[in-house]
Amino acid sequence: MGSMEDLDYPQDILQYSSGFLVSKVMFTACELGVFDLLLESGKPLPTDAIAACLGTSTTGMERLLDACVGLKLLAVELTQEGALYRNTDISNIYLTKSSPKSQYHIMMYYSNTVYLCWHYLADAVREGRNQYERAFHISSKDPFGAMYRSEEEMLKFMAGQNSVWSVCGRDVLVAFDLSPFKQIYDLGGGGGALAREYVSLYPNSTVTIYDLPKVIQVAKEQFVPPEEHRITFHEGDFFNDSIPEAELYILSKILHDWDDDKCRQLLAKVYKACKPGGGVLLVESLLNEDKSGPLETQLYSMNMLVQTEGKERTAAEYSKLLEAAGFGEIQVKRTGKLYDAVLGRK
Repeated sequence: MGSMEDLDYPQDILQYSSGFLVSKVMFTACELGVFDLLLESGKPLPTDAIAACLGTSTTGMERLLDACVGLKLLAVELTQEGALYRNTDISNIYLTKSSPKSQYHIMMYYSNTVYLCWHYLADAVREGRNQYERAFHISSKDPFGAMYRSEEEMLKFMAGQNSVWSVCGRDVLVAFDLSPFKQIYDLGGGGGALAREYVSLYPNSTVTIYDLPKVIQVAKEQFVPPEEHRITFHEGDFFNDSIPEAELYILSKILHDWDDDKCRQLLAKVYKACKPGGGVLLVESLLNEDKSGPLETQLYSMNMLVQTEGKERTAAEYSKLLEAAGFGEIQVKRTGKLYDAVLGRK
């Protein structure tokens, strides 16, 4: 229940209504290169210099910079010569392209793809299906065909996922001691950021990234250095092609893309291929058992509606899917961050 003060002035409601404005300010500053320029300059800069360097109007840039100050993405110093802007530490770490922990690529994917799909959220709720047809005039029957509709879009998606694992990968891979597993298949491993994190944490292991041929080609060319011999590749469609034997299978943000029937189908194939004593590691954003939160996960589940055939689930729902496939000794570890880990054993 809200307090009387909340009912007199609906602070939360007003903040919610402008939430998308906040996102677009951050996305736009990333897209225009504000944070990169201020990092490279090595000193605070005035509005006119930033606008000139980035090819924008001074009027528009001044408002964008001030909004970023309000969001604590930039800091401002008022001098006799005027306002001078610089990055805050959090922007240097997460919003500049050159940072190892950069979230730039996932920001651009959200801004240019996810944002457009969400314009049709009401249609998605009415129809119970993704909105690629309305957003991009392409068939919604094959979600990944839509996501990978061009090489540029596929590269953007893969780079975005790599951004996520640069800040979340370590936590999910140390949630359990995975050192006994030496031969790992990362199903739908995409750009390989999680695989690279895995071999960094468990150097005596090898990881095979299993993904569609065009994804593997881009991963080899753009993301996984050829000198990383502990990472290999396997081209295939895990729904329609065979899955080779391994000790551990990683499914990171895979099951949330699909309905329960597809999840059961895939997990049954994984169980059949898995070596006795092996296991499967699910990396997903877990809902509370009563589905009361976390808010980020609830919003992700809405995003699964507008973009995929799947949904976010509770730990009990994932455990039930694993048990139906034959897996046992199921353990759940919440990391306290965006993604959690569920381990099942054969």
